[in-house]
Amino acid sequence: MTRARLTWNGDAVLRGTRAGAARGLRLAAEHVLQVSRARVPIEEAVLERSGTATVDEDELRAAVAYDTPYAVRQHEEMAYRHDAGRTAKYLEQPMAEEADTVGEIIAAEMRRALR
Repeated sequence: MTRARLTWNGDAVLRGTRAGAARGLRLAAEHVLQVSRARVPIEEAVLERSGTATVDEDELRAAVAYDTPYAVRQHEEMAYRHDAGRTAKYLEQPMAEEADTVGEIIAAEMRRALR
């Protein structure tokens, strides 16, 4: 009978998984930002340039935000007219539409971290 010895490095696995999750969150947030930037109502591109993607690695939370005084109004006002391809809900729609891709990006980075 052959015996094998297995050593479990749980702490290293958890560190790697967490690091992979943080990298995945950053890449996923950047992906959503890129998709949403293509839909942001554009006049002078100030709103588009104000977009940021951030990650809180301690909490494993990501955020995509636009920071102009009128960002919320442009996002919510469905009656505004926009150039072709530009729309209200420029962040909400990509978040919903890209949810599967976001999950795949995060999962891929976590798998990569465990190799």
